[in-house]
Amino acid sequence: MENIQFDIVNQDLNPTFLFSCQVERKNSENNYHTHDFIEIGIILKGEGIYHVNDTYVPVKEGDVLIFNPGVGHESIIREGDSERLEYFVGLADVSFHGMKENHIELKDGGNVLSTSGKTRRAIFGLCEAMEQENSERKPGSYFMLKAYLTQLLLHIIREEIQLVPPLQGRKFESTGKKYVATQIADYLDEHYAEKISLDQIAANMYLSPFYISKIFKSEIGESPIHYLIRVRMEHAKKLLEQNEDYAVAEIAERVGYEDAYHFSKLFKKAYGISPMKYRNSVR
Repeated sequence: MENIQFDIVNQDLNPTFLFSCQVERKNSENNYHTHDFIEIGIILKGEGIYHVNDTYVPVKEGDVLIFNPGVGHESIIREGDSERLEYFVGLADVSFHGMKENHIELKDGGNVLSTSGKTRRAIFGLCEAMEQENSERKPGSYFMLKAYLTQLLLHIIREEIQLVPPLQGRKFESTGKKYVATQIADYLDEHYAEKISLDQIAANMYLSPFYISKIFKSEIGESPIHYLIRVRMEHAKKLLEQNEDYAVAEIAERVGYEDAYHFSKLFKKAYGISPMKYRNSVR
């Protein structure tokens, strides 16, 4: 049997966990600094700017920031920016194939990895698990946090070394109901702003629309169309909170609806208030 134990690392993957913490960012750090270890930052909510190595980098929800040893960085909150929720993890003693020791190097040479779909959900879930572990401090907490850190590193490295083509034209192997439902959910998460046809998704998976709807509902708890509407409404809600200049019609278009009236009806059904009234309420 082929030994794939060290397929991504130069030695055993045994990182040293240093810390993890969640930060509600209301103001700029005003502390441009470096570390002698790797720090990973995850944007859980909001968007804005980071000062990294004398450049200013835009960041948004789902972005993973990699600050290798010696990389200067600082979180910036500009006037008018909404609060950001950020999660940070510090680590040392890792060595990945093709990368400098104690470094995580992204393909584009930058510091920001944008995530979506299954990867984003997994990373957010790990942040939540680490935060809970930090608060409870049960026996063996360090090793549990180290286990979560190892999973986080694997999600980041897999995202960098494995390019996944878009759903259009992909041929799926139906290895189980959960697999099928997860593939559909990932696609809806990533392509919510586009025209989406259940018939096309079904054709690409060599299954009937009725069958994949049945599987999706049994595994996810709602139909694909209701899941898509919920994803679109969540994104619309964020746009209304963060962008006062966008007209309702523009927000509708940005989340996949050509008809602003239809969008408004769906939004009111979801949140009990019209898009404009919601925007005014958060002001």
